[in-house]
Amino acid sequence: MAATSEKKNPIYTMPVAKVYPLYVNKAEKKGRTRAEVDEITHWLTGYGDAQLQAQLQAQLDAETDFETFFADAPQMNADRSLITGVVCGVRVEEIEEDTMREIRYLDKLIDELAKGKAMDRILGPS
Repeated sequence: MAATSEKKNPIYTMPVAKVYPLYVNKAEKKGRTRAEVDEITHWLTGYGDAQLQAQLQAQLDAETDFETFFADAPQMNADRSLITGVVCGVRVEEIEEDTMREIRYLDKLIDELAKGKAMDRILGPS
C-alpha cells in the first residue's frame, strides 16, 4: 500500500524573493519605505538589523521558500500572537497551521503599514 503524502499549500514553497518585492512595492505606493518593511520583518523574525539585511538578501538570492524562511528565523517575536485581524478573508488569530499563521502575521503587518499606521502602533511600544 502506497503511503499518502499531505500536499503542502503552494505558498509554503513559494520563494520569499517573489513576495518580498511586492511587500516593498505595496508600502512604497503608500509613501512608506523598504526600511519600514525590513523593520517589520526584523520585529517578527528576530533577525538583527545588520544580520537581517545580510540574511534577507541571502534568503532572496537563494530563493528560500516561506516555510524555510520562518523555520530558520533566529527568534520569532513572542508578541506576534497579539496580532489580530483579517487577511485574505481569514482571521489571523484563528489560523491553526503554524506556517500559514506566520505568513499571515507578516501580511497583516505589511497591510497595516500600507494603511498608514505609525510603526509604534503596528509593532507596539519599544
